[in-house]
Amino acid sequence: MPRILIVEDEAIIRSALKRLLERHHYSVSEAASAEEARTQPLSDFDLIISDLRLPGEPGTTLIELAAPAPVLIMTSYASMRSAVDALKQGAVDYVAKPFDHTELLETVERILHKQSMQQGTPPDITDGGGGRQTMIGDCTAMQEVYTRIRKTAPADVTVLIQGESGTGKELVARAIHQQSKRAKAPLICVNCAAIPETLIESELFGHEKGAFTGASAARTGLVEAADGGTLFLDEIGELPLDAQARLLRVLQEGEIRKIGSVETRHVNVRLIAATHRDLRALSKSGEFRLDLYYRLNVMQIALPPLREREDDVLKIADILLEKACKRHERPGLRLSRAARQDLRDYPWPGNVRELENALERGVILAEGHLIHPDDLGLGPATNRPHPPAVSPGASTNDDATTADEDDLSLEDYFQHFVLEHQDQMSETELAQKLGISRKNLWERRQRLGIPRKKTARRQN
Repeated sequence: MPRILIVEDEAIIRSALKRLLERHHYSVSEAASAEEARTQPLSDFDLIISDLRLPGEPGTTLIELAAPAPVLIMTSYASMRSAVDALKQGAVDYVAKPFDHTELLETVERILHKQSMQQGTPPDITDGGGGRQTMIGDCTAMQEVYTRIRKTAPADVTVLIQGESGTGKELVARAIHQQSKRAKAPLICVNCAAIPETLIESELFGHEKGAFTGASAARTGLVEAADGGTLFLDEIGELPLDAQARLLRVLQEGEIRKIGSVETRHVNVRLIAATHRDLRALSKSGEFRLDLYYRLNVMQIALPPLREREDDVLKIADILLEKACKRHERPGLRLSRAARQDLRDYPWPGNVRELENALERGVILAEGHLIHPDDLGLGPATNRPHPPAVSPGASTNDDATTADEDDLSLEDYFQHFVLEHQDQMSETELAQKLGISRKNLWERRQRLGIPRKKTARRQN
């Protein structure tokens, strides 16, 4: 529930505004002046609505104090110029008094929605061993994932997580569960691809004694074990059709029936499913039930592959490297610049899992204090991007070929090539020669501090 602070010296207006917002499911606090508002943790509020003219300090003094919480200024029609000044000082918007209730509510909703889209912070997750970890990544795609998790978790609806193998689908499922109303109940994780087809129904729904050969005792299924909590079915596209029919009944009726039993039992389970396959395409070929697909696809979260996450690769690598160094008791190891560039450019078909394995190899194989590209074992050089060959007009340096691998990095090559050829080539030509986009060229210039050569103005 969003928290709003109203700062208004007129008690009647303050009280009326509080009742209006509370009727629309906002949590509201009050203050009669900027000084009184200071006594509260302003940055903890999702929105501050303040009158412009207050006894003592004006409402605009709260803008800087409350950051990053947005401040909505209230002002009278006679003070419209002051409202414009407030916007220049950083107010998110203003409303004129006397304000229309519908207009005010729409303004509040719009501000909070925009704020929520900008607050895609990685969720903290408790792993199976009780330790805590945080999802890593600042790219736009991951910001959207964090926002979708935060909005989806309390809604108690079925969720379908889609993403390539190794992208962290189980982490997302744990984050949703731990931010939901079922956080204190169990989270049962099942990899449908890891259980033999002949046993999957028994594992999920349980069986009675003697239901089939080898059923020497009754067994409770994993769906029932998740009663009151969350059931995470990874690789649900591998679920046999018979088990799909049973699962559909769980979603539709909230009931299960053990194999060999005539009795049904009611269960209250939130289902989170994950897959790397196109379930809709599978339903067209008859491999997946279309009615189950529609039941699963209430809320969808798409995880981006590692190759599309820009500089997140290096952030994840640094954290995984630190953990690998602790496991193998090799403190102080770091990646050479050439190794970091290889990590950044590699396509990572196995995503985070493959990255973790590469760093594990690097820690084990590194001879000195640096991990070099050969230690990572990312495959033959032909499978990785290379800097383009130097054009015929470019000079070569024999000494550079014998330099230490940490010194002769791809970034060194980039810097040398750009500085040497930017007088003769346009930005487009430079990017083409380097085999990168103009945007990537600009980003690397910024990172390495290489200014663009200023083009001389033509004389008329």
